[in-house]
Amino acid sequence: MPTSISPAVPATDPDLELVLTRDVPVPPARLFHTWGSRLADWWAPRPLTTPVCEVDLRAGGVLRTVMRAPDGTEFACGGLFLEVVTNERIVFSDAFVGGWRPNPGIFFTAIITFDPLPGGGTRYTARARHWTPEACRRHEAMGFHQGWGQCLDQLVAVASDDV
Repeated sequence: MPTSISPAVPATDPDLELVLTRDVPVPPARLFHTWGSRLADWWAPRPLTTPVCEVDLRAGGVLRTVMRAPDGTEFACGGLFLEVVTNERIVFSDAFVGGWRPNPGIFFTAIITFDPLPGGGTRYTARARHWTPEACRRHEAMGFHQGWGQCLDQLVAVASDDV
């Protein structure tokens, strides 16, 4: 049962959305569980680490991470989970911070889906929806596809070991 209202996901708008889709050999339930329970182990593309990781995986729950580069530079990321459907979908946004307070530095909303495949794998789709075309292009230039792809590889590796 969803923990929030579940709007239909409209078609992709290439000016506002970046999408990563990949079929992976891990069942949706295991991938979903690892996504929420071991975020610090896969969230940042290596060699970055995630020394700060707060995950309250429920609608209205907080997501707060700090990624750290080898030179000590830190990148904070945070927001709230808007929708959590066990083994199916996670939606989070930086539009809000704890207590549903608006975030003046909004950047994007992420929609992560875990679709079962024949044979037990998952079609994993990560959509990053931005408020402006400029924010979308900035995220793409930051290395969205490479970085999120690497993080997915790390998630799959952790989930594969998380039996």
